[in-house]
Amino acid sequence: MSLDRDQVLRAAADLLTRKATATTEEVARAAGISRATLNRHFPGRDALVRALEDLGIAECEAALDAARLAEGTAEEAVRRLVRALEPCTSLLAFLYSENQLFEGDGQHAGWSRIDARLTELFRRGQESGEFRIDLSAVWLTEALYGLLAAGGWAVIEGRAARNDFTHMIAELLLGGTMRRDAS
Repeated sequence: MSLDRDQVLRAAADLLTRKATATTEEVARAAGISRATLNRHFPGRDALVRALEDLGIAECEAALDAARLAEGTAEEAVRRLVRALEPCTSLLAFLYSENQLFEGDGQHAGWSRIDARLTELFRRGQESGEFRIDLSAVWLTEALYGLLAAGGWAVIEGRAARNDFTHMIAELLLGGTMRRDAS
């Protein structure tokens, strides 16, 4: 039987999102493999987390491509982006809470690429007059990350319906982002 690496990683992400202190035995059980098999493919928690990071970055970049960020209005692009990211939010919620991924000089270059693309989207919205200019594009990018993680956790914990995810995130983010006419 061949090991489906992505399936193992998704099972690990789903478990670790709900239980950050899960043992390798619990991760292996959730993935339907033995602890020895898990350890052969991911020798330790750090290797597992780094593999999850690689998968998360790949999925984020694919979602950014699918969302066609340069097309239409910035508001439309944000809505497409949230919809495209929704399938990988449990993985993103886990990664968002893994401080080791964002400390020091060893940060994966993929996060910088994603940050740059998101920041450019918000900057485009500001330059077109759609988005507020009193909030920096960098801050709006961070706010999106936070909302995606919180929404992912809410869905995982059953506090929000998966079908409402895109609407909840897009409406809350855009409600605070859109420029209002001064009346």
